[in-house]
Parts: sequence; C-alpha cells; structure tokens
Amino acid sequence: MSSHRIFPVQTPDYLLSFQFSSWYPTFTSISVKSTIIRPLDQVFKEYLDSDGIFVPEGSENVSAESLPSCQKDEEDEEDDAAVGRSFSFPDLDKRIRQVIKEYGAVFPKLNFSSPKDASWVLPPSSPLKCTSPSDVYILLKSSDFISHDLSIDTVFDGCQYNSSNPPSYQLELVLRKWYPIDRSREFRCFVREGRLIGTSCCLILGLASHDDARAGISQRDTNFYDFMIDPQTQNKIVETLQRFWKEKIKSEWHGQQDYIFDVLMTRDLSRGHVLDFNPYAPRTDPLLFTYEELSSVFTQELGTPELRIIDSPLHPVASRNAPTHQHNMLPIEALALSSGQDINDFSDLWKREIQQSMNDDD
Repeated sequence: MSSHRIFPVQTPDYLLSFQFSSWYPTFTSISVKSTIIRPLDQVFKEYLDSDGIFVPEGSENVSAESLPSCQKDEEDEEDDAAVGRSFSFPDLDKRIRQVIKEYGAVFPKLNFSSPKDASWVLPPSSPLKCTSPSDVYILLKSSDFISHDLSIDTVFDGCQYNSSNPPSYQLELVLRKWYPIDRSREFRCFVREGRLIGTSCCLILGLASHDDARAGISQRDTNFYDFMIDPQTQNKIVETLQRFWKEKIKSEWHGQQDYIFDVLMTRDLSRGHVLDFNPYAPRTDPLLFTYEELSSVFTQELGTPELRIIDSPLHPVASRNAPTHQHNMLPIEALALSSGQDINDFSDLWKREIQQSMNDDD
C-alpha cells in the first residue's frame, strides 16, 4: 500500500458489496436475525422523499402503544390534507406485520443506513423498537441518515461512473430482530488490505500477534465504562475480536480486502455477533481514531492490535448524559404541526401554539 493512500479506490462495485443484502447471506449464522424486503416500488421511495413526517394509511395498529400522539385516528384526514398526498402500502404492511409476528419486534434499516438519529420518535424505554408498520415508517421518515440511501448520487458519492449508464441500485428494506443491546459491548474494527488494523476504545495495547494482522478496534458508544479500564478486560476484548475476525470473517469476506465491521460482544466477552459492514471510506465514522492514525498504524507493521476506549469520564469525546443525535430532535408537538407547512407558515403556527399554551396556563 502506498503510504500516501489513506483510502482504497472507491468504485460502485466496492460500495455495493456493503449493502445489507450483499453481505448478510454469508454471515447469517453470526449476525442478528434479519429479513430483507426487496424490491421496493418507486412509490415507497417517493413517500420517504416527500415533505412532512406522516405515516401511510392503514399502517397503524389500533392498540399500538408506541404510536406518537400526532397519529391518532381522528387526525388522519387532517394530516392527509396537510401533506397534500396520501400513501398506502397494504402489501408491505402485511409483510412487515408477518416479520414482527415472527420476531416480536423489529428495528428497520435500508441498504446501508439505519434511522438511529430518529430514535426520539418512539418511547425512550425501548428506543428503535417497532411493533407496527407505522413505527417502521415513522422512524424512516424522521431520519436524516437514511436519505443517503435514496439517491445514487449519495450512494456512489466519490465514485467515477458514466452518468448516462449509472450503476444498478435497488432500494431494500431490512427488518432486524429487535432486542435490548448493551452498547458498552459494541466495537468497530478496521481492516486494511486484509489486515485488522484497529478497534475503537483510547488505550494502546501490545498483544502478541498470531500472524501479520494489525488491528485497530474502537469502542462505538461514547460513554465511559469503568470496567473497560481493567487491563485484563482490555486484553480479553482484543484477543476475542482478533480470534473472531480470523475464524469467522477473514476467509469468508470475498470482496475487496478493505472494510470496517461492527461487532456486539457477548456478556462474557468470549464471542461476538456481526452488526454491520461498512466501506473503508470517509463516509464511515472512524470513531476514536482518525483515518490518518489508522494509516500510521498500518504502515508501522507492528503486528499488534490497537484498542481505543473512553478511558475517563473526562475524555474529550465522552458523552455528558446528552441524548445521542440530539441535533436531530424536535418536540413531538412540533412534529404534529409541521406536516405540509413551509417554514414561514410553521413558524407562525408554532408561535400561536405557544401563545395559546401560555394563555391556558393563565
């Protein structure tokens, strides 16, 4: 590898190897149980692209406790009128309900992106837990993250291709079995030219390597966990992740040997489950590393994995009890009022609602 090339060449085929339907069939046995729904028709994409935040007709569960208050039955007609166009996906609703019945609850994503930034629209006691088609739709509709997957311009950003003959790309909906996840056991691992070079969490470890693998591993959650500062725990994390990569992933990944994968470790830190694969590209967050640092780790050829964790409550990137993706949040009352409004109309309406609330308090 050239010491000056931080990223591999980005091609459409390379990026498409990271869409969920490309890698999941190979790693089903070590990943979260999931169902892929494709193809999705153009109207579904138009719904996700449309203005306002609303759910399609017929997607609610009558008794679903998780529905936002703005989605009550008596408001449906007003919402449709405000949006200007109604949508309905009875066949997709049926398929989603079948999967929910099988899994108990689901967490949705598209080809590459998940709506984690929209977790605020569902009850905080079970974030991202969907028990009805309307839950799935409102998560996707409220997310900025998933907009990446809706256009080939963003999907293939940074690639060179003939615009008159663009790469084939088909939108897919993925429903993953939902269950509570201990985020302290999530790690991001970086592989460059077939070598595990980093895992994100902020201590450097020396660990005898069994081959030429060079590892970088990063803690995914930005909270401080005191159990992480124990050296024995750190060594066990690195040993397990390195073994997991060698035995379960390295020989099975048949695409370009530059990739990033996310792992959820078991409670005893002895095994792992693959959560996702991502391209080795600027679009993928290096978390506690920078890509320049990962490049340095790779070129040093130390033969030892590097683990980075939040090693103190005072760490610069440690969360201070602030909600994740808080910049994407808005009050549910604003969500209810916003459908179909331009910014000026919404501003006037919001001011009137505030004034009315103040008058009611008086």
